[in-house]
Amino acid sequence: MQRHSEFKPIHTILVPFVHDGPGLYMLDAARHFDVEIILVGVVVVPQGQSLSTGAVAARSLRKTLRVFGRDKRVTSKTQIIVSYEPWNELYRLVQDLKPDLLFLDFENHLKALHVTLNDVLEHPPCDVALVRGKITSKPKQVLVPVRGGPHAELALRVGLGLHSKGVKTLHIRRPNDPEAGNDAPFKGLGQVLNQITDVQTEFAVTDDAANLILEKAKDSEVIILGTTQQPLTSSASLGPVADRILREAPATVIAVKSGRPMPQITYDESAGVEAISILVDKWFAENTFHADEFNQLHELLNLKKEQGLTISLALPALNEEQTVGRVIGMMKKELMQRVPLLDEIVLIDSDSTDRTREIAKKEGVPVYIHQQLLERLKPRDGKGEALWKSLLVTKGDIIVWIDTDIVNIHPRFVYGIIGPLLINPQVQFVKGFYRRPLRVGAKMQAGGGGRVTELTARPLLNLFFPELSGVVQPLSGEYGGRRGALEQATFYSGYGVETGLLIDVYERYGLSAIAQVDLLERIHHNQHLEALSKMSFAIIQTVFRKLEKRFGRAVLEDVNRSMKLIRHDSKGYSLEVEQIAEYERPPMIEVAEYLEKFKRKL
Repeated sequence: MQRHSEFKPIHTILVPFVHDGPGLYMLDAARHFDVEIILVGVVVVPQGQSLSTGAVAARSLRKTLRVFGRDKRVTSKTQIIVSYEPWNELYRLVQDLKPDLLFLDFENHLKALHVTLNDVLEHPPCDVALVRGKITSKPKQVLVPVRGGPHAELALRVGLGLHSKGVKTLHIRRPNDPEAGNDAPFKGLGQVLNQITDVQTEFAVTDDAANLILEKAKDSEVIILGTTQQPLTSSASLGPVADRILREAPATVIAVKSGRPMPQITYDESAGVEAISILVDKWFAENTFHADEFNQLHELLNLKKEQGLTISLALPALNEEQTVGRVIGMMKKELMQRVPLLDEIVLIDSDSTDRTREIAKKEGVPVYIHQQLLERLKPRDGKGEALWKSLLVTKGDIIVWIDTDIVNIHPRFVYGIIGPLLINPQVQFVKGFYRRPLRVGAKMQAGGGGRVTELTARPLLNLFFPELSGVVQPLSGEYGGRRGALEQATFYSGYGVETGLLIDVYERYGLSAIAQVDLLERIHHNQHLEALSKMSFAIIQTVFRKLEKRFGRAVLEDVNRSMKLIRHDSKGYSLEVEQIAEYERPPMIEVAEYLEKFKRKL
């Protein structure tokens, strides 16, 4: 079909895909257009239930959307909207994505999204099409009643975009109107129609536009018409003509409304305890994933290639000769040789005294001792120091860290972290979580691990950073992020590194930039109680340091960095003082060697 060069075609249609609601047949309707189709998943949670209960439905919906996403014309947004009243959030998303057309089912979508016609048509986020009926095959004829103005032009654009055997426009005027085709509202549209040779144009004069349209529509499978340009008098009305066509026409009806700039919808995320709870529940439902969602590794590989990304796996280690070989061997075999999801694996050793480095070298991966990197800076002990310096010796756009003491190692510990970063460009940082069995004597106690998490980290986050209270395991050693975010983060040298990074990403990018993934179960070497006490002490320091920056005043003095450990032997109780200081490393983007290597400038 020939089209006028100044007549803007439709390139993108957005379809909300509601869990257990409308979406599938609207997708089928959108497929009758030669456009990119954007699917946005929506889970509606009943009032009175926690939003977090929507996590299972969100996971199911992401799986469904990935199936449809195999169609090259379909883009599935795997960031699911979970809400009691989802329209406002869909509205904002549509404004961000800027599709040419928002496709809504006339009745079912409005009911599912808890929105009225008045809400949609008075303040549309973009051009909107309300569809009644199904388009099951290529229409023989599409009827587009036109008068003029923005809605008529949009109706014609939609009609021309629909795969059909023919488009017929019907220009209606009242008996007291000027000569048909010469009235001002129609002139611009008429100039376009004159240059589209295969569109039939008919002029008619009548007092009853609806009746005439119904009569002319007998030979048409689809009717496309604009809604009223007048203020709506009812929350359930499209205007008198459109209302009657919707009720009586046997054909599929598409009613369109042109968008226009609208006032910003506000959403206060910090107004009181209830608002925080809703925010966290919502984040949990929308940003909690499962490793099994990403076990189709070739799909992840395609996403990686499409985005032109490289991925590094950095393995921090200290005396892990029993497990490090199997960790490296499995990741090389499954994620480099079988499916090249990883571009490199690097071991960051903390000066092990066993065979850890020797085993890693035999596995063929680069090995670095973190105390020997950036030697002009006084080396510090601690895992956080190793992670910070791993930014210097890796090259990936995405960096993943996993601990090297995992007994039940599996590729999901890596691809589970990578998945959310590949499917959602907004996500900057991903945390893993899992069940942590605790060995008590000869028995394994299910779910007994994570004692510091539950007794220290999560209570502190709930108190001072309640937005992060939905993070299941803030201290997990399996996590990763985008280099652009990590290189700007402050790293704590010791046990506080995980907590510090989590807070840093949240404060810089917001809660929606964080995701978490269920990695099922992790079996590792559990630490004794004294080591857990030291870990807790370091984490408390980290949280207080973050609070000092928030409130602009010091709380901890250097004397507070020493911990008095209680000892007991045959002579009785005694105290032993140990320095457990959590010192900061600056963002790597501020380090000269890093800037030189990556050709960056401050």
